[in-house]
Amino acid sequence: MAMKHIISIIITVLCSLNLFAQTDSTFYIQGSVGRLAARLQLPQSDTNKKLPVVILCHGFMGNMDSELFDDISADLVAKGIGVVRFDFNGHGKSDGEFQNMTVPNEIEDAKEVIRWVRNQDFTKNISLLGHSQGGVVAAMTAGELGNKNIKSLVLMAPAAVLRDDALRGNTMGAIYDPWNVPEYITMPNGLRLGHDYIVIARELPIYETASRYTGPTFIIHGKADRIVPYTYGERFKHDMKNATIRLIDGENHGFTVDTAKNAGIAADWLYKELH
Repeated sequence: MAMKHIISIIITVLCSLNLFAQTDSTFYIQGSVGRLAARLQLPQSDTNKKLPVVILCHGFMGNMDSELFDDISADLVAKGIGVVRFDFNGHGKSDGEFQNMTVPNEIEDAKEVIRWVRNQDFTKNISLLGHSQGGVVAAMTAGELGNKNIKSLVLMAPAAVLRDDALRGNTMGAIYDPWNVPEYITMPNGLRLGHDYIVIARELPIYETASRYTGPTFIIHGKADRIVPYTYGERFKHDMKNATIRLIDGENHGFTVDTAKNAGIAADWLYKELH
């Protein structure tokens, strides 16, 4: 039996025995192109009752261990909500090469994590929270899976600009000819962004897919975001049937001006929806 399956079985057994009080364990889930590193955080509980679980989706070139996700996770667990966060393929501690990452294979990663969470004894329902490109992935995944599978959705600075970036030939400062894309382009930090990412991004039906999700959706966007202007968040609000938006004066793309405050805004909304 593969080691990843043994680890998953151990985690499932421990969860069923209620030995995961205030836990934070790292393990692996099979994703679209290999293993996905993941962390599980559950609140302390004296019963075996099922819990709402929020899955966190990080952004482009990011990972699951950001300060923003630390704060959101702590707030949610304190409110009695479970959290699963993970690294997408080619990011953090997960398998795969960044050059081979695309939005569609990140969506498949998210679906595999959702499948794992759904199969755990502690899971009552599943919500998604995504930041930046993770917001696009979360929105499109919710659109594909629908309300029966996704209880609620939070989008933090959702980066639908990635499609326009690919069309104009400028992704995070890396300049290229969008109609003659090489095998890869080199990002300013040295990572190689693959040909397929750009070609697929040019035609990505972000809003069309996201709009198929009609469950409760909350969008949080900083007015001082220079990477993804807040108008992209407003477009999600316009196109999604049951969405509300909160614009934060002076806040940037990473929500680093007041990380704790913005994490609390997201967690408070989720708590109200899930309880």
